[in-house]
Amino acid sequence: MSFDFFAYLNRMKYIERWSLMHSTVRENVMEHSAGVAMIAHALGVINNVVFAGDLSPDRCAAIAVFHEAAEVITGDLPTPIKYYNDDIRNAYKNIEGIAEKQLLETLPEGFRASYEPLILPGRGAEYALVKAADKIAAYVKCVEELKYGNKEFLKAKNSTLKAIRDMAIPEADYFFDKFIKGYEKTLDEME
Repeated sequence: MSFDFFAYLNRMKYIERWSLMHSTVRENVMEHSAGVAMIAHALGVINNVVFAGDLSPDRCAAIAVFHEAAEVITGDLPTPIKYYNDDIRNAYKNIEGIAEKQLLETLPEGFRASYEPLILPGRGAEYALVKAADKIAAYVKCVEELKYGNKEFLKAKNSTLKAIRDMAIPEADYFFDKFIKGYEKTLDEME
């Protein structure tokens, strides 16, 4: 018997993000997930090194790699639509839940317990850091687009910054305060 789980995940590269906005550099879900994983790992390290926590940066990164996996079935619903009102948000969450379970069924039964905590949304500090990393990655995209002169992303940048600050996650604030300016620089300006 053949299983399609990884073939499905490989299709993340075909799902374009920011589909309602003009982008100077296109971004797909696979690229986005890799960026979120790097930032989530950093947030886990910050938790441990700066705030004397005991989270697993590796687990944060693994959760981030799979945080958009259901989109290989649902596609990427743009944020303004996804959060337009409670009815749409709840309907999308239900669809996403069905897609996540369907995706897990494309694995051999013995593998499902290993991937379920990565695919299904969870609660706890590591999941909160991944959510923050997702927002930071969106902010980085906005910064990059604005750096290329694309004002289409100005409102998204401001609303994403507000969302990051409203999360009140110390690790995200630390990352933002210490590392985000680097994304605003050109290669020649980096030290």
